[in-house]
Amino acid sequence: MSIPFGYLIGLAVLAIPAVPVPRLREGAGTVVFLLCMVVNELPFLAIAGFAASTALAYSEGDLTSPLTVAAAVVAAACIGLITWKGIRTQRVLRDALGDIIVTRRVSYLRLLLHPFPFRPRSVERTANIAYGTAGKRNLMDVYRHRSHPTGAPVLIHFHGGYYAMGRKNTQSRPMLHHLASRGWVCISANYRLRPEAGFEDHLIDAKRVIAWVREHGHEWGADPDRIVLTGSSAGAHMSTMAGFTQGRSEYQPGFEEVDTSVSAVVGLGGYYGPYFGRGDDTDPFAQAHADAPPVMIVHGDHDSLVHISIARAFAKRLREVSCRTVYAELPGAHHGFDVFHSPRFDAVVDSVEAFATRAWSQAPGQATR
Repeated sequence: MSIPFGYLIGLAVLAIPAVPVPRLREGAGTVVFLLCMVVNELPFLAIAGFAASTALAYSEGDLTSPLTVAAAVVAAACIGLITWKGIRTQRVLRDALGDIIVTRRVSYLRLLLHPFPFRPRSVERTANIAYGTAGKRNLMDVYRHRSHPTGAPVLIHFHGGYYAMGRKNTQSRPMLHHLASRGWVCISANYRLRPEAGFEDHLIDAKRVIAWVREHGHEWGADPDRIVLTGSSAGAHMSTMAGFTQGRSEYQPGFEEVDTSVSAVVGLGGYYGPYFGRGDDTDPFAQAHADAPPVMIVHGDHDSLVHISIARAFAKRLREVSCRTVYAELPGAHHGFDVFHSPRFDAVVDSVEAFATRAWSQAPGQATR
């Protein structure tokens, strides 16, 4: 009796995202992340792939082995678990937000038909606007509704990539598109990368984007008094540090007098420790303070690149210093949950909108949760 190794390998790939991940070294964590991202965030495609491969195996007589049948049953259970956890995200986020109301519900039919982050017709993108002098690393894209609303809140997003790779049009596009369609002005910016650039350069670039909004935002219909910083992975570290160091002139050379404060910070799968062996001046944990803007931390409990314990410790620290904080652990989520239109990330996007709306309408002395 032959063993259908190709079918079994395919089943293993579909099942891996359901397995909890221990702390891993960077290389191993990256491999797990790449294996899990598509299956974990697009479970409907995984179901279709499982059904097609199983039908093919059956037609070729490869499901006669008890081992193969058992593997198929286990894989089916894992895919079901992945799907259930993705759908459960909406409830988890609503619990984390407490009395902050999320008005929109995730449309599973739309996700099934349009899982990839294509820009909707209602949103226009103006690409490669210079906000600094560092060439392509100081370029940003602006997304806004084609009706060009005025007085719009602003979302600024910084991509992840270990501060060494990545670009502005690859991450969190479902969030940029959705909020722009709702009347926001959304910005996705490049920034200088390692090894040519260091911590101070990244932070200066983040603040230059904020300064650009202060100076030019009104030309794009933006309200510069309602700015939300967000980022993925390293971008979350960068956004948090920018939010925590408002008014620090050493990070604003040549534009020291510009107000670079923000209304809120949102970290998506973020790293919140020191910058590559540097000290407390680069560590959001050490820089947290009561006067910091409200912070929303969203992290996958299966993240193989930035272990969930880092996010938990950071949220605990923020609450110890009385920083207004929302913390949500996404069940079954790995790193990179912000790439596709998925049940998980669409729920995150709706929660970010609700959190940001509360942040700029709430008096500083009140607690978010």
